[in-house]
Amino acid sequence: METMVAPRRRSRLLSRLLASRWCYVLAAPTVLYLLVFKYAPMWGIVLAFQEFNPYRGFADSPWVGLEHFRHFFAYRDFWPLLRNTLAINVLGLLLFFPLPIVLSLLLNEVRHALFKRVAQSIVYLPHFLSWVIVVSFTYMFLSTDIGLLNKWLVHSGREPVSMLTNPNTFWLLLTAQSVWKEVGWGTIIFLAAIAGVDQQLYEAARIDGARRMRQIWHITLPAIRGTIVILIILRMGSMLDVGFEHVLLMLNPLVQPVGEVFDTYVYKRGLLSGQFSYGTAVGLFKSVASLVLIVAANRLAKRFGHDGLY
Repeated sequence: METMVAPRRRSRLLSRLLASRWCYVLAAPTVLYLLVFKYAPMWGIVLAFQEFNPYRGFADSPWVGLEHFRHFFAYRDFWPLLRNTLAINVLGLLLFFPLPIVLSLLLNEVRHALFKRVAQSIVYLPHFLSWVIVVSFTYMFLSTDIGLLNKWLVHSGREPVSMLTNPNTFWLLLTAQSVWKEVGWGTIIFLAAIAGVDQQLYEAARIDGARRMRQIWHITLPAIRGTIVILIILRMGSMLDVGFEHVLLMLNPLVQPVGEVFDTYVYKRGLLSGQFSYGTAVGLFKSVASLVLIVAANRLAKRFGHDGLY
């Protein structure tokens, strides 16, 4: 009897695969991309446990175990690196993350279609600029020698303000640049979530006499709460990732103590200094810590009654 059941199961499975063959064809490029560029390079993690020598290769490089991790955690600048990375991300979470929600709520209230499309295009535009251009704009406005702001201050009889070399304002300056560049692009997901809210809820609220602020507070925000929670969980998974190009372009010797983060440290030690194994160990630490953060955030979200990622 069992010998007859197995061929039937295989036949049903083959039928389902054939029925959905075009879906698999469409998914094939994405699957291939993930395998080639995401999963295959994970073999390089072995470098973190070796003293890698490019001339010897993976097979003949000496095995050192957890030596690079011990050296990294004992490094005197480990805690400043962790502090700088977390501080920049926490500021982004507190100051940047709520702004796309507010902006999407404001755009959703615009009733003039042409004005709404123009406003969306304007706030989306900075996302397509590279960080090189954004940092160049910042230098043109805030530099002490050629900055427009300081030229205006000098022309007004005031002292120039050195903002680009001030360690006390460096984190806020990075956050402000990220807000200007990405806040418009971040509204896309929230606008899509708002568009899916049942319009009958708004009609019932208007009949009951609820004004726009009441409708936003009691209908719109609860409807997109699940999207907000998912994005917060994903954001927690990148708490140790700071825009490498952004920070590297803004770094200078005067802000080095508050501007050095894990990404720039890996670049300098792993690539510029040729310490490939050590740089891989630091990167692996970041990945493991990010995994722990995203799992913890997901469990916390479920404890408060939300669906979470899984």
